Amino acid sequence: MRKMATFALLATAVVALGCGAGSTDNASSSSNDAGGASDNAGGAKSEEKPAKTAKIGQPARDGKFEFTVKSSKCGVAKVGSAPLDQKAQGQFCLVTLNVKNIGKEAQMFDGSSQKAYAADGTEYSADTGAAIYANKNAETFLNDINPGNQVNGVVVFDIPKNVKLTKLELHDSPFSGGVDVTLS
Repeated sequence: MRKMATFALLATAVVALGCGAGSTDNASSSSNDAGGASDNAGGAKSEEKPAKTAKIGQPARDGKFEFTVKSSKCGVAKVGSAPLDQKAQGQFCLVTLNVKNIGKEAQMFDGSSQKAYAADGTEYSADTGAAIYANKNAETFLNDINPGNQVNGVVVFDIPKNVKLTKLELHDSPFSGGVDVTLS
């Protein structure tokens, strides 16, 4: 039984990666078209990201998605309600955002592709398990977003208690260049 569950999880991961990989080429060209930062398709990685960094409340584009960070709240000890809750190892930072599909095809938003950074450059990954508890509407993320549609939800980061996040790096897929949003 354990082997079957492991196989099912691996198969799901492969399918999810395949969905994101199929849109990678379009996401890169959309990112360059939207940002206007690079006219050279074979340019260096630093040219793939738009030069502008967005702030809370400002739209920021990566590939087929336009992200707008609505708020960021750190210092949260747990998410969800007992008995279905999850406690932070350190503190949870809850980032509420709007994700709009600006492409011409459906695209899946994956919270685990999002990153957060402290002032010293330390990178933190999203806690997708805690995000399940933080989002009241379970189908908000990991569902396809059709062109022109948008969803609102919370991405959760579990960081040490003494750390303050200064920047997010938001991605339309695990393989996209990403776009930065400052939190200060």
